[in-house]
Amino acid sequence: MELTERELIRPWEGVLITPSAGADAGVLVLAGSSGRIERERARILAEKGFAALAIRWFGGLGQSPGLCEIPLETFVDAVDVLRSGGARRIGILGASKGAEAALLTAVHDPRVDVVIALAPTSRVWCNVGPGHDGERLPYRSSWTWRGQPLPFVPMDESWTATQPSSGPVAIREWYELSEKTFRHLIAPAEIPVEKARADLLLVAGGDDAMWPSLPFAERLARRRRSAGAPARLITRHDAGHRPRLPGESRAPASPHFQYGGTPEADALLGAAAWRHILAMLGSGG
Repeated sequence: MELTERELIRPWEGVLITPSAGADAGVLVLAGSSGRIERERARILAEKGFAALAIRWFGGLGQSPGLCEIPLETFVDAVDVLRSGGARRIGILGASKGAEAALLTAVHDPRVDVVIALAPTSRVWCNVGPGHDGERLPYRSSWTWRGQPLPFVPMDESWTATQPSSGPVAIREWYELSEKTFRHLIAPAEIPVEKARADLLLVAGGDDAMWPSLPFAERLARRRRSAGAPARLITRHDAGHRPRLPGESRAPASPHFQYGGTPEADALLGAAAWRHILAMLGSGG
């Protein structure tokens, strides 16, 4: 399939990859806390007939240097771009913090038809890195809507890693401790997925070492189903934080974090989710 690739620099840096024949369905592709543009993932989706837009949503020119008080309007604007290009069905595929953004955007923008949340969370967490002021602390929300920060759960700074400090660290226990410490803040920070019109696909590994994405995904599914809305959950007990879709290269090792799982298990989880992703997005061309 012949593809057209266009670089975008305003209002954010990104790449839009589309089939030359056009596409009825468009997908916004969001990375996690790396902030990178998921060009490879976007290309794989475009090869299946979808218009795929991958953007840098923090750390770019004029953006917050860290993942701190990011306006959800950033993603609404990206939906505008896909719609203006002719996409009639809109999906958002996000991983980790990008999944958090995808879920929240669908709650606030009824034009979103599908959310594919890889290694998601069921609640809003605090910032990761500095805001526009250059400061990491005090903790603030990761997101704003119409200028107002969303309720969030902060991190318990008393946590210390059980692994040697010289190597990559698993921080799942930090999130689990913070949930206990700030349990009184959890309810207002829960993502109200029952308000989203979008269909929901959750993909989570039971061996996630970054945060407990499988328990989070199970909570999201229960919340949706209790409201009479469907949710599909795809999981493997031995997969970690980074499911890989068919055709994607192996995720690189990190000098800072342990992600859990194995490359083989992460690829198998992505493969198990792939047919559901394509079916839920519908025909691309």
